[in-house]
Amino acid sequence: FYYFIKTYFFSFNFNKYTSSIKQNSYRLLRLANNLIDTSRIESDYISANLKVKNIVEIIENIIATLVDYAHNNNVDLIFDTNEEEFITRCDPSMIERVLLNLLSNAIKFTPENKNIYVNICVNDDFAEIDIKDEGIGIAKNDRAAIFERFVQADKSLTRENEGSGIGLSIVKSIIDLHGGYISVESEVNEGSTFKIILPHRYDNNINYKIY
Repeated sequence: FYYFIKTYFFSFNFNKYTSSIKQNSYRLLRLANNLIDTSRIESDYISANLKVKNIVEIIENIIATLVDYAHNNNVDLIFDTNEEEFITRCDPSMIERVLLNLLSNAIKFTPENKNIYVNICVNDDFAEIDIKDEGIGIAKNDRAAIFERFVQADKSLTRENEGSGIGLSIVKSIIDLHGGYISVESEVNEGSTFKIILPHRYDNNINYKIY
C-alpha cells in the first residue's frame, strides 16, 4: 500500500511538472515566433498570400473551434452576420491569426458568466468585423498605444494574465497588409470593442477560382 501511494504521488508530481514545462515551452515558442514575424513585417520580408475567399465562412469556422474553449471559461461566444458571403482576396491563415488573437484575448479578459459578441456587417465596399467583450476594458491613456509593440494595458507586476504585448501589433500589421483598418473602443470595467475594416478586393470582371 505504501509503495502504491508513493508511486501515485510521484506520478502526480511528475505529470504536474512536465505539463508546466510544456506550457512554458509553448509560451517561449509563441514569443519567439511573434518577435520574428514582427521583424519580418516591419522589414517587408513578409507578404500576404492572397486567395479569393469567403471572409464570413473563415470567421465562422474560427469561432466554431473556440466555442468549447469559451464555455470552459464560463463565457458565451455569440456570432451574427448580416450576410453569409463576402468574397474578397485575403490570406486565410493571417485572418485566422488575427481572429484567434483577438478572441483569445477577449476570453482571457472577460469574467465568468459574461458574453463575447462577434458581429459582421458587409456591403459592396467593405466588411466590418466587430469583436465586443464584457471584460475589464482598457484605460483611455492606454488605448492610443495598444497596437504598439511591447505595450500592455495592464503593466502591473500583479497582473493576472500573461502576455508580451506583441500580439496586437502583429494583428495591426496583418490588417495593414490587407489594406484594412483596426481600432478599439473601450471603457474600464465595461468591456472593449475591436473594429476591423477589410476592403472589398475582388474584381467581378475576372473569373477567379473560389477556393
